[in-house]
Amino acid sequence: MAVTAAMPGEIRRRLKAYLLRDRTGLRREILRLILRFRIVTIPQIFGAVRERFSVSYHALASMIGILASRIGILTMKKTAESSFATYELRDRYVGMLTQILASE
Repeated sequence: MAVTAAMPGEIRRRLKAYLLRDRTGLRREILRLILRFRIVTIPQIFGAVRERFSVSYHALASMIGILASRIGILTMKKTAESSFATYELRDRYVGMLTQILASE
């Protein structure tokens, strides 16, 4: 099912379910970094979390992919200038994400 702006309740539900599976705090930290920087790459996030969390690069990439494809709060862009895709937090989910992270 495609994610559209008409489904904020569904996005909220998916985000909460995503965070319910967060046993170590890694998912919350990823979301905090995305909220802070708005545009990120997987190597940037990996560099920021690898000291505190035991996670592989590919597992982290999978988590980011879920945020982009299944949950739908990120857009992915790949340019010819960079070998890495950039992920950008959609503006319409900034408030929702802030609220969810503050309530956790």
